[in-house]
Amino acid sequence: MSIKANNPAYKSWIEVPSDSDFPIQNIPFGIIATDSNKPRVATRIGDTIIDLKVIFNFGYFTDLQFTVEDFDSETLNNMMRLGKEGTRSLRGRISELFEESNDDLKKNSNHLHKALLDINDVQMLIPISIGDYTDFYSSEQHAFNVGCLFRDPNNALLPNWKHIPVGYHGRASSILASGVDFHRPKGQKKPPTAEMPVFGESNLLDFELETAFFTYKGKPLGDHITTAEADEYIFGMALLNDWSARDIQGWEYVPLGPFLGKNFASHISCWIVTLDALEPFRVSGPIQDPKVLPYLEYTGDKHIDIKIEVVIQPENGEENVVAKSNYRHMYWNMNQQLAHHTINGCNMRLGDCYGSGTISGPEEGQYGSMLEISWKGTKPFKMNDGTQRKFINDNDTVVMRGFAEKDGVRIGFGEVKAKVLPTK
Repeated sequence: MSIKANNPAYKSWIEVPSDSDFPIQNIPFGIIATDSNKPRVATRIGDTIIDLKVIFNFGYFTDLQFTVEDFDSETLNNMMRLGKEGTRSLRGRISELFEESNDDLKKNSNHLHKALLDINDVQMLIPISIGDYTDFYSSEQHAFNVGCLFRDPNNALLPNWKHIPVGYHGRASSILASGVDFHRPKGQKKPPTAEMPVFGESNLLDFELETAFFTYKGKPLGDHITTAEADEYIFGMALLNDWSARDIQGWEYVPLGPFLGKNFASHISCWIVTLDALEPFRVSGPIQDPKVLPYLEYTGDKHIDIKIEVVIQPENGEENVVAKSNYRHMYWNMNQQLAHHTINGCNMRLGDCYGSGTISGPEEGQYGSMLEISWKGTKPFKMNDGTQRKFINDNDTVVMRGFAEKDGVRIGFGEVKAKVLPTK
């Protein structure tokens, strides 16, 4: 697929630091607010924020089908109503405006003064109004590790795991924007040596390294989306930290799965990187054995090479890199996840969110949760300050960063971060 805005030769007349996640080939979408303006839609090149409502009002989008309400909005949902073709045309026009050889906007100092903002002068908000949230469990290494920890290596993967992209329905109301602190959850748990459950704060608070994708409007109830069609229904991706209270989850998850151990908080990065921008980084996936059922078969490269790292930063301390993984390690891809989710006629809605599941690579150092990194607490991670972590402490900040890179072009997400506050 040839997408003009992805041209690796393009350069912008806006300055872009060499290690930036946001060159002109990215053009992500987010929601900004300032002291003087209410929330609206924006994009970013380098460390410069571009107010798309202002750009629209100055007449630079007259050849597109958008209205001012699509950009004068506190979510991206209005803008997403025009689907894949709408987003693609918008990225294309923004790419033209800010490419170094185009001075239509560059020469107008009055327009520039009102449309361009410094990253330090804006507040980033949660970008999408999320109606439903589904979390998958699609990393084979993660599923194997968890199976080893709670069962045994010979029965690590449950019988259905290589036949369906396993998932569960999460809680959309507690999905938070990067930078929003949250309190340690509390609930019932049953210590290994106790005969009865106890109530209290979670002692085994964990991060889960994930990505998320978001859909345009789907098909009507009763219809399904095929793996071949799925790309047309996927708007873009973000980084996701799907927090988990392992002790609460361990007591409650049989027979109906995650509940209070998962629904207290999940954090997403604030810039949505379009699937179009990630097209150059497609890679082949693993051989799926046994052969999947026909509705899960797909053609082409549907996995994506995205490098992701996780950092723990103690209060007033320095960052500690605890994991470096890659989204390409996933067994099930987004197309298969969406096809499976809808095969029973479930209707996807505009703005719905889907978590990838914890992303763990095949080697130590690539695991996407403290449960695996500390091997259920038996191998504590040694921090730079001399302390140890089996799980996440109060006042720790967890940061995830991710990017794809090829042919000199780096497309990234920025970061998703959150600080853990003591239990209320």
